[in-house]
Amino acid sequence: MSEKFIIEGGHKLKGEIEVLGAKNAALPILVASVLSKERSIIDNIPLIGDVFTMLEILKSIGVKIKFLGKRKIQIDPSKIHLSNMDYDLVTSIRSSVFLFGALSSRFKNFKLTTPGGCQLGSRVLDPHFEGLKSVGVSIKKENGVYYVSNTAGKKGKREIVLSEMSVTATENVILASVLSKGTIDVYAAASEHYVQDLCHFLNKMGAKISGIGTSHLTIDGVESLSGSEHFVMYDPIEMGTFISLAASTQSDILIKNTIPEFIRFELLKFKEANVNFKILNKKKFSKGWGYELADLKIKPSKLKAVKKVHNMPYPSFSADILPIFAVLMTQAKGVSLIHDWMYEGRMKYIEELNRMGADAFICDPHRALVTGPTKLEGKNITGFDLRAGATLMIAALIASGKSVISNAYQVDRGYEEIEKRLKKIGAKIKRIKS
Repeated sequence: MSEKFIIEGGHKLKGEIEVLGAKNAALPILVASVLSKERSIIDNIPLIGDVFTMLEILKSIGVKIKFLGKRKIQIDPSKIHLSNMDYDLVTSIRSSVFLFGALSSRFKNFKLTTPGGCQLGSRVLDPHFEGLKSVGVSIKKENGVYYVSNTAGKKGKREIVLSEMSVTATENVILASVLSKGTIDVYAAASEHYVQDLCHFLNKMGAKISGIGTSHLTIDGVESLSGSEHFVMYDPIEMGTFISLAASTQSDILIKNTIPEFIRFELLKFKEANVNFKILNKKKFSKGWGYELADLKIKPSKLKAVKKVHNMPYPSFSADILPIFAVLMTQAKGVSLIHDWMYEGRMKYIEELNRMGADAFICDPHRALVTGPTKLEGKNITGFDLRAGATLMIAALIASGKSVISNAYQVDRGYEEIEKRLKKIGAKIKRIKS
């Protein structure tokens, strides 16, 4: 049974909201834990749809999962087997793509179905497969099934140049390389904080990865990995979401558990938009790997358009925050160009914003011009993917009247109990079954 959000908008919000664990860091780390035969403990796991699905996939291959706290789990992969893998779950989430790299490190031969996820356009797996082939992993597709073989036997130094700076392709190559023979240099690697979090976890397990945080990683293969403990980083996308939410609704909100260095470029653009924010209580985070935590105080301000904002590899603007920034621009004075060069299928949220009264023109599948400020009105709208769902929730909270947002599950895939958290700062929101 599907669920919807009903939101009564037009009200200012006030109070504190906490950023939780990062989905895009937790998922590859969960998969990475199966590279060892020993137990690992992962803390700060976000309780979201994609994580629950991944845990069920791991259970289906014999991994034992035990909750030690609300967001803290113990993973025991000592008796892993592939005979009962739940292929239906594999096809339901994009992050099952990490199984290609991780399982190839533990099994000579196995099969997988096609990973699922948000329909954002042409999200080809070629960069993954090209990188894995360089490590020694052969992948063939027959009748919708991928047959994977690990033929790695080389020693010495090898070089991989990724065809695009893809976060997930980089992580897949890392997962396939840490237990390989010899040294592998990975060029054009994504350097996002999620990749860094995965690398630091693997190094705790005994991997030898250097160049973390750069586009050139060096991986010295090791014979085996041990279990370890890790605290998943807080979510930069939630940070951007809550900044946009507070600024768009002209609200006074304190955002807890932010990592300003992970959203430097996004903060620059929020500053260009005249968002009134202050970084408070900055301190070294003892459970992290060198980054600092801080609070962000957002106050009402007179917003102005940012002439151009486009997504780029880290440390530039995140693709996942771009739609969330676009809804902010509907409330800013002037014209903004929103350019998403990565995904040609992601502009559907613009059409939904226009139905609510936004003045946005879709130039082509990658670009839209947003003119503001405009008054938004509550409508029946649909979140076609995860970030579109979050974008439309912000739009509904800005708008006058009632909005009904279909596909609540899309938001649940990336934001834990979002309606409960928004209610705490004064949002009039409820979830209904349809």
